Amino acid sequence: MYVQHGSPGINAFSRDLWFYFFKRPIDTRPQYSSDKLKQIRQYFFECKWNEVYDFIEFVVSNYSRSMRNLPDLLNRVLERESAGYRIISGHVVDITSKQEVEMLEEAMRDTRFAGVAAHLTRALELLSDREHPDYRNSIKESVSAVESMARIVAENPKATLPDALKALEKNGRLHTALKDGFVKLYGYTSDEQGIRHAMLDEPEITAADARFFLLSCTSFAQYLKAQLA
Repeated sequence: MYVQHGSPGINAFSRDLWFYFFKRPIDTRPQYSSDKLKQIRQYFFECKWNEVYDFIEFVVSNYSRSMRNLPDLLNRVLERESAGYRIISGHVVDITSKQEVEMLEEAMRDTRFAGVAAHLTRALELLSDREHPDYRNSIKESVSAVESMARIVAENPKATLPDALKALEKNGRLHTALKDGFVKLYGYTSDEQGIRHAMLDEPEITAADARFFLLSCTSFAQYLKAQLA
């Protein structure tokens, strides 16, 4: 998909943009390609900062298949400009560490464990929603990803994370102190006083909390995968 002046690609791009992003009638688009580009450019340089990221996210989500290097290209620009955001799995997220970005992308592309990837992808979507972020449910999805992986490691579809950790500890593949640490973290999110309990509504849950759990749970899910090798 190309949008240079005179390219027919601008017609399809502007049609999608007008209908799905701007939510305007298709027949309000300018007639000529140069005028279409002018309006798109004007919007981009005059909109609010968060709307810029919304625009980028729309373009990446809809055209990265035909322009596979687009996310990498945009991430290089964001890194060069010291922006506090990166594109991960089609979403603009306030995670900038190259290692963390690569870890998340690898986990979400892993088709061997589709359930794990689905939970992590949903956690990222809920965290990255700039209009209505849902940090509580993002954390739930992150922890569910680890639980899904734990069941595979334990070879038990009903296993909990503590069950899997105990199995690894018993086999000498996980230090007791590390197991205890993750069990306590799991307990913080899962018991009746934890943030996953349906009856609680803790307003102090922040983006930092959701980001911590997304990264921590992704890292631990990747660790559990390594135990299957």
